[in-house]
Amino acid sequence: MDAPRGLAHCFVVQDDLAKSAIERPLLSVVDDDESVRESLPDLLREFGFAAQTFSSAREFLSSDFVDETRCLILDVAMPGMSGLDLQQELKHRGKQIPIIFITGQKDEDVRKLAFTQGAVKFLYKPFSDNVLLDAVNAALPTR
Repeated sequence: MDAPRGLAHCFVVQDDLAKSAIERPLLSVVDDDESVRESLPDLLREFGFAAQTFSSAREFLSSDFVDETRCLILDVAMPGMSGLDLQQELKHRGKQIPIIFITGQKDEDVRKLAFTQGAVKFLYKPFSDNVLLDAVNAALPTR
């Protein structure tokens, strides 16, 4: 049946992509290694998360994503501010972002310090997709 003259048909279209992007937790990756910044976000998106990357702790701190970040995947050893320094700075600013540390250097003292300061997980590179997913799920228990 045709609509009477003067009345327009109105359709509401829901943009599922925009909606899912809003609902997906944001995971921020901070690593000075470009290959990590290129590969991890794709994997995290495959897992159903939103992802942002940063090449340094300072870049992350100066971004608009600090308050939106639900989990931080953070390299330990970076030029300038280290991952442990960033962890302390976030604590100083009152930000309680779950942190998963990733590193290629096996140093038990650094690992213990990261956990003492509140890290959720500490992964040695290379790590499997499943190990990363388990760590993220541990950091986001209410997902």
